[in-house]
Parts: sequence; C-alpha cells; structure tokens
Amino acid sequence: MAMILRLPDDLDAKLTERARREGRGKQELAIEAIRDAQDRAELKVDEVLAELMDSDADILDYLK
Repeated sequence: MAMILRLPDDLDAKLTERARREGRGKQELAIEAIRDAQDRAELKVDEVLAELMDSDADILDYLK
C-alpha cells in the first residue's frame, strides 16, 4: 500500500545524509526504523505481561 510521508526539513536532511553515507535509500531506512520501533513496542508489551504473570502467579493459579 502506498503512503506519502512528509518529514520536517531537518529530519529529511538527516535521513538524506544517512542514506547517502550508507548507500541506501531513504525509503529503506524509514521502513527499517518503523519495523524497529514496532519490535521495541512489542517487546515492551511482552515484558509487561511476563512481569504480571510472575507477580500474579498465585492469583492466576487460584483462578485455574
């Protein structure tokens, strides 16, 4: 699916420079950044759930 992403000038300049340095496209870098952010968000949810499972293990056992 197509998407237009408008960046502030300063961010676009940084992305352009990084793409030039790494010999990669700006789109490739943007997709990578979005995927990384999504992965970090999912890890945080998993960590919170794991902590809840540990801290509430007695209650969860009782409810079984």
